[in-house]
Amino acid sequence: MGDYAVTDPATGEVVRQYATITDEGLREAVRRADAAYRDWRTGTTVAERAELVRTVGDLHVERRDELAAIIVREMGKPIAQAYGEVDFAADIYRYYADISPEMLRDEPIRLLAGEGSAVIRRSPLGVLLGIMPWNFPYYQVARFAAPNLVLGNTILLKHAPQCPESALAIERIFRDAGFPDGGYVNVFATNAQIESVIADPRVQGVSLTGSERAGAAVAEAAGRNLKKVVLELGGSDPFILLSTGDLDAVVADAAAARLDNNGQSCNAAKRFIVVDRLYEPFLEKLTAALADSQPGDPTRPDTALGPLSSAAAADRLQDQLDRAVAHGATLHATGERHGNFFAPAVLTGIGRDNPARHEEFFGPVASVYRVADEEEAIEVANDTPFGLGSYVYTTDPEQAQRVADRIEAGMVFVNLVLADGAELPFGGVKRSGTGRELGRLGADEFANKKLIRMA
Repeated sequence: MGDYAVTDPATGEVVRQYATITDEGLREAVRRADAAYRDWRTGTTVAERAELVRTVGDLHVERRDELAAIIVREMGKPIAQAYGEVDFAADIYRYYADISPEMLRDEPIRLLAGEGSAVIRRSPLGVLLGIMPWNFPYYQVARFAAPNLVLGNTILLKHAPQCPESALAIERIFRDAGFPDGGYVNVFATNAQIESVIADPRVQGVSLTGSERAGAAVAEAAGRNLKKVVLELGGSDPFILLSTGDLDAVVADAAAARLDNNGQSCNAAKRFIVVDRLYEPFLEKLTAALADSQPGDPTRPDTALGPLSSAAAADRLQDQLDRAVAHGATLHATGERHGNFFAPAVLTGIGRDNPARHEEFFGPVASVYRVADEEEAIEVANDTPFGLGSYVYTTDPEQAQRVADRIEAGMVFVNLVLADGAELPFGGVKRSGTGRELGRLGADEFANKKLIRMA
């Protein structure tokens, strides 16, 4: 057997194991995807491809009970959030089906000299490889696959080893939607095998969502082989509180942004940066709000916080907390850890020499910083190797614009959280990665933006 297995994080039970693909099987998967591309790009119209993608979205809704139950079992997502993820994935497929005529319309260029015309025409590149994580098994695939399939690319998809059943369920949906053999191919491949896929001349690009380490390895392999790469890596997003007329509402948003997906979201609010006059009441209220959200059975519809995704994830988070305290931070614990069920925690007093200051906490841990004013808030917000998302709370619209301009991040949300949308581009800067997914920008990453100049 291979590395792919369903291990229920709530119980530790290994539910089922799956064999890793053979080298010959992997070569055949690439061949199938390449053969499908030859017919897919020229033998179908944009409208036909869009309708198949729309059907994929419809099947997500039709099978939402099955799909939601799978990821609760695979990675511990609370069932209500699992339904939300399935529905969001469906929205993404339908969104790209809806905007495809506009998305792929020729873009005219106004000529500065000479007669005739010039346009930019978007066309596919070929076979693309997606390497996806465990924390959003359906959503991550949707935002990569949907625009590229409408465009005319074909997809090889390597999912996380702990998500084999959701990976197979997605592949089955594409097959049942009417996609040709090879249009979307799931591969249970090892990391070593994936290097050979990136090197294959038939594969034209690779998109990875995952850790910094994985991103560096994939970028290195892609660079050696001159392949286009999109990377969505970690984040340690700042949540800046400068002023408010309703502190309770801000705290509710802060807690929701920290605990979503059991705290295991790349763009979750993780560092709470609060001006001095609001620091004490905010800290008291946030600690109490997190204490009210103790982890529970992820199959119950009223559970807001389930277990962490695995024993390894829980042990890693525990090690981070222990090291942070050893270097002088104060731990405000809100409960006890039981196996992979990790109670929320709050850290304060994180000094500049504390390793916790520059790490990503992938779990229900909130770091709270006291600052004197707007200037110091921006300084602390940018004091991170990451630059994915960010949040700004203020009652001053001019201040909101000013701070948003100076934050070193790919996304800024002002006075709201959990506001991702199919139409909104997603991505970061610095060590959070390169490129964008979702929205109009996400559809351009693996397109040949071809100039056609006519006399």
